[in-house]
Amino acid sequence: MTKKQTIQIAEAKGRPMLYWVGKRPLDYVTAYPAQLVETFNPTGEDTAAQGLLFHGDNKDVLAWLLANGYRGKVDLIYIDPPFDSGADYVRHVQLRGVKGTTKLDGEGYTLDEQIQYTDIWANDTYLQFVYERLLLLKELLSADGSIYVHCDWRKNTHLRLILNEVFGEKQFRNEIIWERKGGSSNPSGQYDVATDTILWYANSDGAVFHQRYTKDTSEVQQYIEERFVHAGQDRRRFMTAPIVSPNYRPNLVYEYKGYIPPPNGWSISREVMEEWDQQGKLYFPESGSRIYRKIYLDEYPGQPISNLWTDVFVINPMAHERVDFPTQKPEALLVRIITSSSNPGDLVLDCFVGSGTATAVAQKLGRRWIAADINKGAIHTTSKRLQTIIQEQIEARSGPGQPTFGLDGYEDASPVPAALSFSVYRVNDYDLNIQHNEAVNLAVELIGIERIKTDTFFEGTLGKRLVKIIPFNHPLTPLDLQLLQDELKARPDEERDVVVVCLGKETTVDPWLEDYNKHRPVNKIEFIELRTDQKYGKFFVHQPAQSRVSITRQDGKITVEIEDFISPTIVERLEMDTPLFKAQIHDWRAMVDVVMIDISYDGEVFNIDLSDVPQRKNDLVNGHYELAAPDGPTTVAVKIIDMLGEEVLVTTEI
Repeated sequence: MTKKQTIQIAEAKGRPMLYWVGKRPLDYVTAYPAQLVETFNPTGEDTAAQGLLFHGDNKDVLAWLLANGYRGKVDLIYIDPPFDSGADYVRHVQLRGVKGTTKLDGEGYTLDEQIQYTDIWANDTYLQFVYERLLLLKELLSADGSIYVHCDWRKNTHLRLILNEVFGEKQFRNEIIWERKGGSSNPSGQYDVATDTILWYANSDGAVFHQRYTKDTSEVQQYIEERFVHAGQDRRRFMTAPIVSPNYRPNLVYEYKGYIPPPNGWSISREVMEEWDQQGKLYFPESGSRIYRKIYLDEYPGQPISNLWTDVFVINPMAHERVDFPTQKPEALLVRIITSSSNPGDLVLDCFVGSGTATAVAQKLGRRWIAADINKGAIHTTSKRLQTIIQEQIEARSGPGQPTFGLDGYEDASPVPAALSFSVYRVNDYDLNIQHNEAVNLAVELIGIERIKTDTFFEGTLGKRLVKIIPFNHPLTPLDLQLLQDELKARPDEERDVVVVCLGKETTVDPWLEDYNKHRPVNKIEFIELRTDQKYGKFFVHQPAQSRVSITRQDGKITVEIEDFISPTIVERLEMDTPLFKAQIHDWRAMVDVVMIDISYDGEVFNIDLSDVPQRKNDLVNGHYELAAPDGPTTVAVKIIDMLGEEVLVTTEI
C-alpha cells in the first residue's frame, strides 16, 4: 500500500452496552502506508509465512492490516493492554558487563531507566482507546478464531462489558483467573491482590479448542500418589477405573472370563473388552466380580485444566527468558493459551507486544505471527528475542526433530517453524515523531516538577504552582490556553497559579497571555519555553550516538571492525545520576546492545546477514566480524543499537 485508504468498520451490535463520556462508534479508519525498515532472513528461504513486526500506534497498524488482506485471517489474538493502573512502566537499562545499577527512589526515576509507556488514563479516554482497538480486532479475527484479553481487577468489569458489546455476550467462553503470586500482608488495609484476569471470547461455536491437562499442582500430585498404587510385572504404575454402565443396556450384559456383569452391564462392548484385554489394559482382581480398566501413569495426561490457573508461575529473576521488561509475562502462560486455541501454522496477533512473549512462543510453537507496539524499546526487545530463537531453530534442523526450548507446560517437541524470518515495518512514520512520554519525563526531572498521579489534566506542581505540559508535537497556541482556562473555570476553588511548559509558542500567545493575566487576581499563567530558555534548552539539544567502524574487503571476505562507539545520551544520563559509573565504562561495548550487518544494503531496507546478540546481560558484543563477500561491488551497512535503543547506521561501498 503506497497511499492512505479509508477502511469501513462494522457496527458493534452486542448487548449490554457500557457508556462513557465521549463514547463514539468507529465507523471507519484511515489506513496509512507502512515502510519496510528491516528484515531478518538468515536462510534466504521463502518469506510467505514470515513474521511481521510493526512499530507504530496499533490503531494505525490494525488499519493497515485490514487494508492489506488480513480481514478475517487472524486465528488467535492475545493482548495485554495497559491496565489503567496509574503506574509508569519503566524498562530497566544496565550497561553490559558492568556490575551494579541504580535503584528506583520512591516515585522518581533514575536516568538509567527508559520510559516504556505511561499507564495513566482518564477513565473515559481509556475505555474509548480499548473500544476502538477491539472493534478493529474483531474485523481481523477469523470465523473460528479466539481473542484473549489480559487485564487485572481495575478494569476487568469494564472490559468484559465492552467485549460483550463488540463480540456478543454469547461468544464469551471463560473468565480465566491466573494466580501470579502468593498472598502477602498488605499495609493498606485490604486483601493482597495475587491474581490477573484473562477474558476469552470465541468468534463462533466452532472456535478451535484443545483441552490441556496438568500434573503440576499439589492436588494432582496427591491424586497420583493415592490412586496409582498398582504395578505390573513391567513395573509400570497404574490406577484402576470401573467399566460399569450407568444405565441398563441389555447388549452390554455379558459374562467375560468368569466375571459376572454388573446389573446394568459393562460400559463397553465385548469386542472392545477383548481388544483391551489383548492390549493389557484390563485388571482382573483375584477376588470380586468386577473387571477394571488400567490407566497407566505414563499415559495419564493429568487433570483437565480449569479456568483457575495456579500452576503458571511468574518469571524467576534468573530465568533465561527474562528480558527486564516491566510487564513481561511468563512463556508458560502463552504456551497454554496458544496451544489451547490454535493449531500449528495458524496466525497469532499481539498488538501490545511489550517484551514479545506471545510472538516468541508463537515462533517456537510453529505458528505464524504479527506483532505491534507503539514503543521502540518494545520493538527492539522483541526483534532481538526473535533473532535468537530463529537462530536456535536453524541450528536444531540438523538434529533429531525440533527442540522444546524448555517451554513450561509443553513437553512435546516443538512443531516445525512456520517461517525462519521476519520483517520490521514502520507505520505512519511513527518513530519520526517526538516520543512524548520520554520527553515529558525528561522535562519533569530537569525542571524539578513534582508529579501528580491523580490529576487527569495537570501533570504536577512546581513549588506552589500547578504545571501543565503542552504536547511537544506542536507549539503552544491560544487554543491550548483556552482549554486551560476552561479547566480552571471548572475548578472554582482552585487559587494556585499555573506554569505552562512547552517547546515553543505561536506569536499570538503573548498578547493573549498579557490580557488574561491583567484581569486575573488568581490563576495567573506563566510559561517555560524549553527551546529558548537558557536554563533548560541544553537538555533538548540531542547529540546522536557515534561510531568509528572499519569495513574492508580482501580475499573474498568482508571484515568489519568496530573500533569505537560513544552514546552521549548514555554518558550524560549516567553522569547526571550515577557518578558511580563514570570510571567504569572502560569498554565501548558496555554501551552496545546489538550489532547487525547487511552486506548488500540497498539504502532502504536493512537485511540482516549477521546479528550479534549477546545471550547474557554481562556478555559483550564481539566487535570483529568476517563475512563472505558477494560478487561485484556492494554497500555494507553496520547497524549498532545502544542500550537505550538508539541506532547508528554506518555504510561503506566496497
